[in-house]
Amino acid sequence: LNIYIFNELLKGFLLIFFIFISIAWLLQFTRLISISNLLQIDTLSILVLSIYLIPNLFTITLPFIVIIGISITFIKLYKDREIITIYTLGLNTKVIKKPLFIFSISIILISIFFNFYLSPNIYEKYKLNEYELRNKINFEKIIFSNFLKLNKNTIIDFKKNKNSFNDIFINYTDSKENIIYSKNGSISKKEGKYIFRLDEGFKLTLLKNGDIEKLEFENYNLEFEDNDFSKYSNFDKNTSNFIEDFISKDYLNLSYKFFDSFIFIIIFIFFYYYNLKKYKFNIKNIIFFILSSASLLIINQLIKNLNSSFIFYIFFTGS
Repeated sequence: LNIYIFNELLKGFLLIFFIFISIAWLLQFTRLISISNLLQIDTLSILVLSIYLIPNLFTITLPFIVIIGISITFIKLYKDREIITIYTLGLNTKVIKKPLFIFSISIILISIFFNFYLSPNIYEKYKLNEYELRNKINFEKIIFSNFLKLNKNTIIDFKKNKNSFNDIFINYTDSKENIIYSKNGSISKKEGKYIFRLDEGFKLTLLKNGDIEKLEFENYNLEFEDNDFSKYSNFDKNTSNFIEDFISKDYLNLSYKFFDSFIFIIIFIFFYYYNLKKYKFNIKNIIFFILSSASLLIINQLIKNLNSSFIFYIFFTGS
């Protein structure tokens, strides 16, 4: 009977887990697609990047998964009269309490592992990969170009045939407006600079008096600064694991991680004393449990977003 109830809890948890994670991951994947220039970043790179988000999404949604998972499990047991059957057989709540206790300990251990170690480490890799994709245009992966804007003063266009660039057009403005055409060449990006190596073409410069200055060339080198380029700076506290927080003495971030795991104890105790022990499994009482627990999670997140002092947060969580 203990194994049966534990399996039911596990089924409910896994059902909600796959629903929540799938929705959260799809939303993040769509967001990454929408903010990425599809001419610059291939879909496979975005897909790999989004996979790095899964541990962090799991950490964030785990409390809600647990709340709804145990709720639907006991609603099912209540509707199927299985809980009443347990009581009519002369068994007490210990039969249900034991698998619930084992399940809660398992969830708390999983939460500690994700909060303190796995999620921060994987999320740091996500931030690094996201930075590289945002700040590096891989011209080798561009299939076609339709007047690609490099910065506010520079527009380029070209035809791509496998790994070669043909009919390269560049329009840029410094002190004067310039137009460059090249039959072929190479285009690359190194850190904060776009580098052009052009062959067989001409450059037109529009002078202030209305004249046009023309320069024909066999070879021409050109570089542009990427004004949007910025060096990678990891300032996100979500990328710091337990050891890094301890070394840097970031006790506030440690308290966030601790309470994110400790909050499961509150949820399970609340469910046991309010629903299970008092035999309150109708929809009204289950909804009250879900809303109360969700409110606690939301308030906790709002307090975390304030970036308050360590003393204030400890006082709040203690209250």
